[in-house]
Amino acid sequence: MILEQHYLDCLAQASYLIVDEPTGIAVVVDPRRDVDVYLDRAEALGATIRHVILTHLHADFLAGHLELAERTGAVIYLGAAAEADYEFTALSEGSVLHLGDVRLEVLETPGHTPEGISILVFDESVSTEAPRAVLTGDTLFIGDVGRPDLMASKGVSARELAGMMYDSLRSKLMTLPDDTIVYPGHGAGSACGKNLSSETSSTIGRQKQLNYALQDMSKEAFIDILTADQPPPPAYFPVAAQLNRERHASLPRVVADASQPMSLDETLAAAEDGVQVLDVRAKDSFARRHLAGSISIGLDGKLASWAGSVLDLERPIVIVAEPGTEREAILRLGRIGLDQTVGYLDGGAGAFQDRPECTATTPRIRVDDLAARCADSGAIVLDVRGPGEWDEGHIEGALHVPLAMLAGRLDDIPRDRTLLVCCKSGYRSMTATSLLAREGYDVVDVEGGFDAWVEAGLPVAVRVATT
Repeated sequence: MILEQHYLDCLAQASYLIVDEPTGIAVVVDPRRDVDVYLDRAEALGATIRHVILTHLHADFLAGHLELAERTGAVIYLGAAAEADYEFTALSEGSVLHLGDVRLEVLETPGHTPEGISILVFDESVSTEAPRAVLTGDTLFIGDVGRPDLMASKGVSARELAGMMYDSLRSKLMTLPDDTIVYPGHGAGSACGKNLSSETSSTIGRQKQLNYALQDMSKEAFIDILTADQPPPPAYFPVAAQLNRERHASLPRVVADASQPMSLDETLAAAEDGVQVLDVRAKDSFARRHLAGSISIGLDGKLASWAGSVLDLERPIVIVAEPGTEREAILRLGRIGLDQTVGYLDGGAGAFQDRPECTATTPRIRVDDLAARCADSGAIVLDVRGPGEWDEGHIEGALHVPLAMLAGRLDDIPRDRTLLVCCKSGYRSMTATSLLAREGYDVVDVEGGFDAWVEAGLPVAVRVATT
């Protein structure tokens, strides 16, 4: 048996290629939308992909099940409780898929979603009784479990799903042998859980020791813990979840249609008509010079997830990128179903170097100048990190508005004061400054963010817990 984890850092997402070597039959579990990685690897192993399984209908990315089925003829499998408008084979408790010596056996493990399944992986050449691994999808993560609050719009409450999660963990996953390898659907950085580990595999025994959700507690206590303090999900989650239920255009077609060079004048005219100009260059390049009104989300970070959180999901997009990287940006947006890119600025920043009338710069400040700037001018620090980051430490007197909530909380942000915008390292703050500048705020980006503040030995305030 060959079992490979394919981990995509920019989405903190794990997929799996399983091959039975004697027969050459392969299955892919939870594939990302750009599926060449699996096709190329299968070819290198002399294998044929016959099956593709989704552990659930994902909300955080658009899966590649339709692409794989189209290109290989593979059968698509979903949990028995799933509903979709394409042909699939339903997997229920105890369903078995034989690849040869490899046996896949299904556990129905609802909790993150009603249709969630986990997959026991047996190598029968070693043992027919003990599973080698379990692919847990978004049910069990390393150090956490899947959030239960993403299905409220479908008529299933977070507390109902949390109760299902409790049963799935205790009656099924926790009963597996302690040495069973746990392969989850996500790692640290995913919005599908609250406190995911940076580790991408573990064992059942180790998770029973270390994972807070697997400790001894009543069902009611578990439900209370799991439903408390869940951050708002990114705006694109309902869109991606629905697209995973539907037939939609293949990613190669989306990328080809979007890869259209546009002149500067065409780009400016499109912006006048309401098209979003998305600048994916590094933050330093954006700060030096960018098209006025454009939005900064760098290709060097989690472009797709932040684009899905702060962009208008209904409006077209034009990309500004370093020449030669436009396709990568379009592809990464397509991974979460943002397929509305209509083109890119031909020549990138070079197209507007001699057109200062249509450009802007972002002023920046070093952390050791922050206090004096606030004292001298009445400027205020705006911290756009997440709630957990803020609780662990922040700059005294700062205003806290997480980036994902920025658009909905503009009324909480003063317009009569300069905003010194800060995040952890500067990636999110540049996005925030670009969004606020579009709204007419006076903004300055804090270079290096809170990390630079801490490294400089400057004072840190922490949230005081209340009882």
